[in-house]
Amino acid sequence: MIGTFTAHVDTFTRDRLPPQGQWPDLIFTRPEFQYPARINCASRLLDRHISANNGGRRCLLSPFEAWTYGDLFEKANQIARVLVEDLGVVPGNRVLLRGPNTPMLAACWFAVMKAGAVAVTTMPLYRVSELRYMIEKAQITHALCDRRFVEDLEAAAAEARGFSMLTFGTPSEDGLEAHMMRKSGNFENVETAAEDVALIGFTSGTTGKAKATMHFHRDVLAICDAFPKSVLNASADDLFCGSPPLGFTFGLGGLLLFPLDAGAATLLLEKAAPELLLEGIEKQRASVIFTAPIAYRAMTALLGGYDVSSLRKCVSAGETLPLPIWQDWFDKTGLRIIDGIGGTEMLHIFIASPEGRVRPGSTGQVVPGYEARIVDENGEDVPAGTIGRLAVRGPTGCRYLDDHRQTQYVRQGWNFPGDTYRADEDGYFWYVARSDDMIIASGYNISGPEVEEALLAHGDVKECAVVAAPDRERHTSIVKAFIVLNEPGGAGDLEIATLQEFVKGRIAPYKCPREIEFVDVLPRTETGKLQRYLLRES
Repeated sequence: MIGTFTAHVDTFTRDRLPPQGQWPDLIFTRPEFQYPARINCASRLLDRHISANNGGRRCLLSPFEAWTYGDLFEKANQIARVLVEDLGVVPGNRVLLRGPNTPMLAACWFAVMKAGAVAVTTMPLYRVSELRYMIEKAQITHALCDRRFVEDLEAAAAEARGFSMLTFGTPSEDGLEAHMMRKSGNFENVETAAEDVALIGFTSGTTGKAKATMHFHRDVLAICDAFPKSVLNASADDLFCGSPPLGFTFGLGGLLLFPLDAGAATLLLEKAAPELLLEGIEKQRASVIFTAPIAYRAMTALLGGYDVSSLRKCVSAGETLPLPIWQDWFDKTGLRIIDGIGGTEMLHIFIASPEGRVRPGSTGQVVPGYEARIVDENGEDVPAGTIGRLAVRGPTGCRYLDDHRQTQYVRQGWNFPGDTYRADEDGYFWYVARSDDMIIASGYNISGPEVEEALLAHGDVKECAVVAAPDRERHTSIVKAFIVLNEPGGAGDLEIATLQEFVKGRIAPYKCPREIEFVDVLPRTETGKLQRYLLRES
């Protein structure tokens, strides 16, 4: 049961948690998941390193700067003071963070934790409509934004009442850095409850409307005590790197929370295309990498031009890791990629195996602290080797913000991520397919209906359906759109390019269909429902 104490003055998130009867069963039997009733995750992840006189250790690197733990501590404290003293943030307020992966964005995240507020970190590729929905759903009134990404956020917040924003990366006297200059580097962390909401992560659903997942301070610590300690086994001498944005929980954990909890350092890259990631590994001598399967495939083809001998740990998540990609990487580097499955609802990885126990092609075994089952449509366990639905529970779990879909994801105390799996007699889990219409491409979850909505806003589009199509070259999926035009004669390469640019202007570019096929009609049932499975099979 959730405790009665809360440090939140603004109780918006607590008031909108699902009824506790709809929560998943939370498992805290292992001693590492026993936390005090009052704890601020920033105190452990950051402040304890200062108390241990490790402020001089390297912490956050980029191609342009290097921060120590002391630097991050001071800057996060200054920003926390700006939030509280200049913006009027009180514990429980939601603070939107927007920008690419940089030390400054990381400092902003920790400042929000220290102030007892709730971080809503967004991906820099999000457009106006996506940002507007997030602002409305989470009732966000404060934001810290990289100056290069202000335009869409300003448009999204145009009608939000009492919305205040400071930009960083600017010499302006009204910018965040100018405010920080006037603040002390000391700040007393708000003594939040372990069950106070620390962050809201948005993830797209099959309906096209994003779901807001709420995670507590103890959840942030739990994911640091699970996968990193049982599977990753990093050390304070490691340098992490990778491609996922901090607005993606895969990136938040792998590129910020996990390295800092270990006392290690992390390389934050604003742009992490395969060539830039390899360049960063070579120049900075990175030893741990978090990225998606598609990036491993692209990097494998480029390995001859870079020195990656410093790497010792490789983690893949975001989509299933095809065996050919795993094998090619292993053949070229001798490194066994650690595959994993997590999710925004669970916050991070709950199935994965250390490289010494990796079985190529398998996602791995359950991370200690979690439990997983394969069940049939009635929720009953199926025999080993039988395909069924994946169910999981552990120290973290799904809690949607004011969303009726809670009961779709959580049933009888178990989380149902929407994946079809089989498990062998040794407890290894083997991915089969998604159980719904979610498209997984380039490591992102993409809602087909959301892309359809963007396409239908174009005047030439009469009907459309968006599905996952196989990308045989990369052994993954791409977004494909089937479109019925108002004027069939308009089909052609120019029209395809026009539609793709139109979509990129309305939603994040990674959601844009890579393939478009014009058709005369879409397959429908007698009641008018789209038969997407026929399009996937075409």
